[in-house]
Amino acid sequence: MSMIRAASLAAFLAGLFGLGLAAVLVLFAPPARAAETPFARTQGAEVRLLAGAVKDGALEAGVEIRLAPGWKTYWRYPGDSGIPPRFDWSNSRNVSGVTVAFPAPRRFSDGGGGYSVGYKGSVVLPVRVALTDPARATRLDLSLDFAVCDALCVPAHVQISLDVPPGGGDEPGLAFAAAALPVKTPLGAPGSLGIQAVSVDTSQAPPVVVVKARGGPKADLFAEGPTEAWALPLPSREEAADGSLTFRFALDGLPKDATWPGAMLRLTLSEQGKAIETQVPLQQP
Repeated sequence: MSMIRAASLAAFLAGLFGLGLAAVLVLFAPPARAAETPFARTQGAEVRLLAGAVKDGALEAGVEIRLAPGWKTYWRYPGDSGIPPRFDWSNSRNVSGVTVAFPAPRRFSDGGGGYSVGYKGSVVLPVRVALTDPARATRLDLSLDFAVCDALCVPAHVQISLDVPPGGGDEPGLAFAAAALPVKTPLGAPGSLGIQAVSVDTSQAPPVVVVKARGGPKADLFAEGPTEAWALPLPSREEAADGSLTFRFALDGLPKDATWPGAMLRLTLSEQGKAIETQVPLQQP
């Protein structure tokens, strides 16, 4: 056999060996850990589930909503008009409880003189899934009812499921989503973004909540009552010459027979990707 043929045969055998070794490595490689579902598509949006690690008996997960250009969807409090998302996890397995968190929203004109509150583009809602047995596999089953809006708003529904092995998945984007959540901040805490004081002006009917805040020229405030039945109006914004901010909103839209003294408000103050959340009880002057 010539030296050229011998070299060619050696190269051929080496190639076969390499292919065989690669096949063996693929055959015995550990299976990838489930991290996401395919997108479920509906008019104006697509939705998928994400799975992260299991920590302290809970699975870190997320719901990603991608919106078509020009479309929007609503926050947990939709503003003057709109429908908040509704999450049904009841068909999940190895799950004892689910908590959905929300990044700070934006306000949008609703075309009728009011404002809605929500998201455009893409948003990931971090989800904490309390597990019945952290050593077992988990099935997340989500039935999501929400609304998407372009010129008009339409109801949307998706049904998606994700099987997650023990130990969870490996979706890296969940850490960024969690970092984007409003930071829980006490009343009067220092910082460039903060709630300084909350009072109630009872000289008006209905009474008006006055919120003194720190923030820049694009800071915005969202106010929620102690339950979803409270439909508080969106705060108006005033900026003084010294740069201090004052937000005002009437104690309107309360449930029947509800009283405001002592009621706990959740205030979300946001500006350009940063946000804080402050809970404060309303007090008589």
